[in-house]
Amino acid sequence: MTDRNPHFEPLADLKGRRILISNDDGIAAPGLVVLERIAKMLSDDIWVVAPASERSGAGHSLTLHEPLRLNKLAEQRYSINGTPTDCVMIAVNHLLKDQPPDLVLSGVNMGVNLGEDVHYSGTVAAAMEGALLGYRAIALSQDFSDAENVPWNTALHFAPDLIQKACAQGWPKQVLINVNFPGALPDDVKGIKVARQGKHKIGDDLVYRHDPRGKPYFWIGSRRLADTSVDDTDLKAVGENFISVTPLNVDLTHDSTIAALRNTFS
Repeated sequence: MTDRNPHFEPLADLKGRRILISNDDGIAAPGLVVLERIAKMLSDDIWVVAPASERSGAGHSLTLHEPLRLNKLAEQRYSINGTPTDCVMIAVNHLLKDQPPDLVLSGVNMGVNLGEDVHYSGTVAAAMEGALLGYRAIALSQDFSDAENVPWNTALHFAPDLIQKACAQGWPKQVLINVNFPGALPDDVKGIKVARQGKHKIGDDLVYRHDPRGKPYFWIGSRRLADTSVDDTDLKAVGENFISVTPLNVDLTHDSTIAALRNTFS
């Protein structure tokens, strides 16, 4: 039987390997600075291609109806007036076409990407595009409780070793790794848990208001409440001050339902 997900060869050492970095918070985001510092602890061949402005919640969207412009900011550092997916696609197929990346890193996102967040997240989407294009890809996100004091040092402290160990282990192609750091200082982090994708409770805070001219509008409000009662989930792990590591398969096919439907329609 053919292996649907052949594995990447383990990379015991990332020194000298090409790392592509992107995000969804934009080229000026503090989390991108953190991720550059993380990447430079692993390799000296770092390429940054990120959206020119914040594209949080962009999901895995492509820009199809307007031109994309590549802006060189410095050597091996670019911005694009598009989505995170656009950035990775153009980086791989244009900038790095002669020497593709060994690893795609996305983040470090300001805020977690847990549970169903992964379907909306531009951070996860950038890593997903890397996986779809056939490369190792890891998305990284940092939880926080105070936007003025995001504990970036937590991601900075733990990410280099975590990334290196994951790459040394290897994982199947068409799978990306989603990493979430808890909103705690490094000394308060309890460890790392490999966990499955959790589920948020129903109840988005959809706000309905009127503007100064009396016209109605909607504002998508705060995040949904997390269900942390279920063991072995990313939500529970981060809620208990663990780093969550979750492998996500880009193939959304549900195998058992395929079998049932084949019986139905045979």
